[in-house]
Amino acid sequence: MSRRRQIYEGKAKILYEGPEPGTLIQYFKDDATAFNAQKRGTISGKGVLNNRISEHIFTALQTIGVPTHFIRRLNMREQLIRQVEIVPIEVVVRNVAAGSISKRLGIEEGTQLPRTIIEYYYKDDALGDPMIADEHIACFGWASQEEMNDIADMAIRINDFMCGLFAAIGIRLIDFKLEFGRVYDGEYSRIILADEISPDGCRLWDMKTNEKLDKDRFRQSLGGEAEAYQEVARRLGLLPEGEEANAVLDLDEHRKKRGK
Repeated sequence: MSRRRQIYEGKAKILYEGPEPGTLIQYFKDDATAFNAQKRGTISGKGVLNNRISEHIFTALQTIGVPTHFIRRLNMREQLIRQVEIVPIEVVVRNVAAGSISKRLGIEEGTQLPRTIIEYYYKDDALGDPMIADEHIACFGWASQEEMNDIADMAIRINDFMCGLFAAIGIRLIDFKLEFGRVYDGEYSRIILADEISPDGCRLWDMKTNEKLDKDRFRQSLGGEAEAYQEVARRLGLLPEGEEANAVLDLDEHRKKRGK
């Protein structure tokens, strides 16, 4: 598919005009940023891996009734998605204390939280994505109460599913970030999951060793970032043993070989 007009470029992805009205092409870059882009670098093959990991998770979420913007993967770095009106709120789901919550509340990193916490942040890089409450969302009209109810319900459902998905491959889901968008049918709109779910926006720790298998390796200059992303893909069955990121398993071919 030929590349079309660029619509938007973010820190990790580029959006292009899609082949049909209401669609976009989402391109995954190898660029890595941290601390609101104060730290920049690249992780070799990250875009390829995030494309496949996000495809795998979004497809699985759709099978349990979570509506998403994902339509299909186009190639190793691009996927076709539905165009949405992004809700300007980052939703962070926390199961274990790590990152900012440990710093804010003085909780030791790795502490299991008594219950899952959902936090909201206003999407604005210039402001540092400040944490907000439901009252801010209602006051400034960023989302209706009905939309926020849908977002919270989906976030919990996604968390329950992903905790099981990763636990089955020996990975502890510490926390993760979600973004949602509106799709319209005439004057009626509904909320669907957007953006991506990958090691860029999730904290993933090995259950036995607590080794970090996510972007914290870049944030904290631990090294081995590409290997960590590859390990997540391998455990999900997307990258055969000994293969590099550019040889990520093609699920369609894999299913054909297995007769599915």
